[in-house]
Amino acid sequence: MISRRKTRPVHLGKLVIGGEAPILVQSMTNTDTRNVAATLQQITELAAVGCELIRVAVPDQEAAAKLREIVRESPLPVVADIHFDYRLALAAIEAGVAKLRINPGNIGGPERVKTVVHAAQANGVALRVGANAGSLHRSYLERSKGDVVQAMLASVEDQLRLVTEAGHDQIVVSLKSSDVVETIQVYQTFAARWDFPLHLGITEAGLRWRGTIKSGVGLGVLLAQGIGDTIRVSLTGDPRHEVTAAYEILKALHLRERGPVVVACPTCGRCQIELEKIVEGVEELVKDLPYPLHLAVMGCVVNGPGEAARADLGLAGGKGEGLIFRHRKILRKEKQDRLLPAFAEELQKIIQERYGSPDQ
Repeated sequence: MISRRKTRPVHLGKLVIGGEAPILVQSMTNTDTRNVAATLQQITELAAVGCELIRVAVPDQEAAAKLREIVRESPLPVVADIHFDYRLALAAIEAGVAKLRINPGNIGGPERVKTVVHAAQANGVALRVGANAGSLHRSYLERSKGDVVQAMLASVEDQLRLVTEAGHDQIVVSLKSSDVVETIQVYQTFAARWDFPLHLGITEAGLRWRGTIKSGVGLGVLLAQGIGDTIRVSLTGDPRHEVTAAYEILKALHLRERGPVVVACPTCGRCQIELEKIVEGVEELVKDLPYPLHLAVMGCVVNGPGEAARADLGLAGGKGEGLIFRHRKILRKEKQDRLLPAFAEELQKIIQERYGSPDQ
C-alpha cells in the first residue's frame, strides 16, 4: 500500500484536489475554445472515458466570452488556461470557472496579480501556479547557473509568494519538464518543503507511444513515493488517450481502479494460437468499459493456471484451440476462430451478473 504525502485540500466545487481525495485525472481540450460546440463535444467525449477535470485555453477575449456557455454546459468542472493578460483571468472568473491556471510572472506585475487573486478568492476559484522548464525566464537560469531544477523551484516559490501574500491558499502547484529525471527531482524537492497539492505531468511528452512510456516512468516513480494529487498525461493528438493512459498508470500502482486490467503473455515458441490478434480483439472489446475486471489472455499452460486463479475471466491457448476460464473453473473449450466470440459472450454474462444491463 502506497502512503500518500499529506497535502492541504483545494476545492473545485464538489471536487477536491489533495487532502484525502483520490488522485484526480484531468486533460485539456485541443479544440478552438471559440468553437463552443466542438469544445463541448470533446469535453463530453473525455468525460465518457473518465476525465474528471478539463482545462481549456483562453488566448483572447473572444475565447473568454465563450467560457460562460462552456462552463454552463460542460459535464466537467472547467479550468481556464491564462497567460499574459490578467483581464482574461478576470473574465474567466466571471464566467464561473472552477480553477485558473496562471503564471503570476507574465500577467502584468504584482498589482495585477493581486487583482486576479482577490477576484479568485471572492468567487471561490482555485489557482494553479507552476513552472515549465521550456518557458523559464532566463533570470532564473542565470541565478541557478543553468541548473533547471533549482531555476524551476525558485520560479515557483516566487509565484507562490505573490499569490499567498495576496491572501489566497487554494493553490495547486505544477513543476513540469520534458526531461523525466528533472521532473522527478524537482517534484521530490518541492514536496519536501511545501504541503500544496501537486499537479503531475511530463510536459510535451510526445506522441502516444513514446509519451505514454515517458509519463509512465516519471509519474510512476513519483506516485509510488506518495507524491501527486492530480495528473495529466500530456500526449500529442486525441486527448482521450491521455485519460486512458492516466488510469493505466494509476491502476498499475493500485491508486485508482477504472476499467479492466488485461494481462497477456508476451508469447514464445510454446504458443500455438494467434495470440496477438486475440489480445487485440479483447482490448477492443473492453476499451470503453468502466468496470474494474481482471482479464487474462494466455498463450499456453505455463503461466495460465496461476493467472486463471486471479482472473474474473481468462483464456488459455492450446494447439489451435483454447479454454475459457473463470477463477480456475473451465467454462468452455473452443477452436481458435471461436475463442474471441466465446470470450465476448462470457464477458457480457459477467457484466450483466455484476453490474446489470446498461439501461438499469
